[in-house]
Amino acid sequence: MRPDQFSDLAVFAAIASDRSFTRAARRLGVTQSALSQTIKRLEGQLGYRLLSRTTRSVAPTAAGERLLAILSPALSGLDDEIEALSQARGAATGTVRITTGKHAADTVLWPMLTSFMRRYPGIEVEVCVESEMTDIVAGRYDAGIRLGERLEKDMIALAVGPPLRIAVVAAPGYLSNHPTPMEPSDLTRHRCIAYGSAHGDLSPWSFERDGNTVTVVPGRGPVFNDGDLLVAAALEGFGILYILEDLVAAPIADGRLIRLLESWCEPFAGYYLYYPERRSTTAFELFKDALRARGRA
Repeated sequence: MRPDQFSDLAVFAAIASDRSFTRAARRLGVTQSALSQTIKRLEGQLGYRLLSRTTRSVAPTAAGERLLAILSPALSGLDDEIEALSQARGAATGTVRITTGKHAADTVLWPMLTSFMRRYPGIEVEVCVESEMTDIVAGRYDAGIRLGERLEKDMIALAVGPPLRIAVVAAPGYLSNHPTPMEPSDLTRHRCIAYGSAHGDLSPWSFERDGNTVTVVPGRGPVFNDGDLLVAAALEGFGILYILEDLVAAPIADGRLIRLLESWCEPFAGYYLYYPERRSTTAFELFKDALRARGRA
């Protein structure tokens, strides 16, 4: 069967069901002339007449009746299946496994998951919060959520969160005993509270202003791999801290921490959902759509 014949056969079935070009045209939202041209084309391709037409009535020919005996159940079954697939969105099943960092889990993932899990109770959600990058293929994860600069080049990456910004802060007590840094390079001479991985690697501090990017190695100070401990150490005056802005918004607002080098802390792209290019499950597609929709909200 030619691809264009499917729609023409559906038109024929509508006319035969309504026994009228006028009623079928109204139901399909097209003109009677368009329907006449469709039937004429279809009959020409098949080589026999499908409809007997008079000024008062329209009825299938013997060949038309024979074709309808097969066509009508097929079209009805297709409509039922499309409806069933639409309803199945609410009854989707499967498992979605995600690896992510704590900040992304708190600010991007969890706000979406509450409504997602209520809408799709048949989908099992597994979230592993870890500070280190994970091989999602080896770990059998469906996807991960991380910042863009940490992603491998062979991954598909979709933005799922708003832009972020870094804040460099210190307690008033620390600044009363140390000179205020005026440039990123000044941080090498300060005690700095750093984030360190489980392997002892320290994250460099990067800054950008007016298109100029500067990366510095901060002066040695306490090292933690937990955001709460990083903030606590800064509040106690143990050094200068480089951290995501929203994690210290409250102590900045009430004066317990002073913001530094603000002109060097420009917004940057936020979190991405990343995953390998492979055939995905319906459960993951629903999860991905929900996460992207919230990211655009």
